[in-house]
Amino acid sequence: MTTLIATSRDYGALIKEDRVHSAIFTDEQIFQDEMERIFHRTWLFALHESEVPKHGDFKRLQLGRFPIIATRDGDGQIQLLINRCRHRGAQVCEAMRGNAKRFQCWYHGWTYDSKGDLVGVTGAEAYDQKFDPEQHGLTRVPRVDSYRGFVFASFDEQAMDLRQYLGATLKYFDIMVDASPTGELQVKPGVVNRTRYRGNWKQVGMDGYHPHYVHMSVFKIFSKRENTTGSAVGALHLEDPFADSSSSRTRGFEYGHACLDFRAQRRPHAEQSIEDLRASDDGRRYVEDMITAHGEEHAKELIAWHGDPHLGVFPNLQLIHDHVRVVVPISPGETEVLMYPVFLKGVGDSINEKRLRAHEAFYGPAAAGSPDDAEIFERTQRGLIADADPWVLLGRGLGREEQDEDGSVAACISDETTQRAQMQEWKRLMTRR
Repeated sequence: MTTLIATSRDYGALIKEDRVHSAIFTDEQIFQDEMERIFHRTWLFALHESEVPKHGDFKRLQLGRFPIIATRDGDGQIQLLINRCRHRGAQVCEAMRGNAKRFQCWYHGWTYDSKGDLVGVTGAEAYDQKFDPEQHGLTRVPRVDSYRGFVFASFDEQAMDLRQYLGATLKYFDIMVDASPTGELQVKPGVVNRTRYRGNWKQVGMDGYHPHYVHMSVFKIFSKRENTTGSAVGALHLEDPFADSSSSRTRGFEYGHACLDFRAQRRPHAEQSIEDLRASDDGRRYVEDMITAHGEEHAKELIAWHGDPHLGVFPNLQLIHDHVRVVVPISPGETEVLMYPVFLKGVGDSINEKRLRAHEAFYGPAAAGSPDDAEIFERTQRGLIADADPWVLLGRGLGREEQDEDGSVAACISDETTQRAQMQEWKRLMTRR
């Protein structure tokens, strides 16, 4: 669908094994090429299917440069339509979300149904017989696929199969989904924390090195609280998960995906997590339903993991603690981050309420976690512009990486394995022809 922007830069020279050039965070031409070569040529997370559950439900979103309408059509299928009238190019949908069986352009009244088909042309008699309404529906995103309710899109008709792209990360999606005894999640499109910071999109997330410094104060507060126990955020203070002496691992996967893997660190706390849950009626039912659904041993693991894969899917999705995070690049020095709390289906109200309160405590606008991150990203961006010594070091732990049986590269939780995986995929995509 798109044409690559010509550039004189040698992108291969900007990424080395243990460092990257700061221009990749600050240069306008590089950003424009990223839109074409990454965001318009690979798989992007679009939405969770529960955000548009009924016929006519829609949500507006942004994929690369394209404004998109995600809508559920009359056949129950999710359509991803470019929000641009085929007549003169105006957006046909301005509301952020809602329910509509038709989208009518405000400019000249052309009307489209929930499949994107052109179903109404004002003054149609003025067009000659060569005009074919079937050829003028809203443009559909060429590739749409999903895994366990997570809907992805690609503008590249030749893109690899989605499951191949996700690869070994599929089991981490399962950790979040299977935290529900029914294997179903609910993401509400109107329940979102929206953060915009003055920094580059590649700074977001998957860094096990920073919490001891950036989040020191909030961790001290959490260590004295009890109201976040039973949640992924609350699990932070069971023991120090970010110490290199812990069993937590940092992982890099093929195609730039990465995670902070707390599974081994949390598993020994399964009994304590179950005991905490059994202190309430909803918690007791949850434990029983999880054992029925998954068997006792796997249920214990899932309960200990708290539905937190702490996974980053390159380039725009992260599944962290109790929320889905979407990264939206605006410019080289501006990024929007959308955080949608994840609710479990098949559980008592108090279970989801505790998850939501824990999410708000760290990631909400009145919390400390996300504001801490936004502030450090902005300070980093200001420093990166001063590029007298332009190389950014990403070599921590390079000498202690190990290849795991699932194909991932693993190291200590504070090692920069995750950043190296992301940057090597950036290099692959930016130099691909």
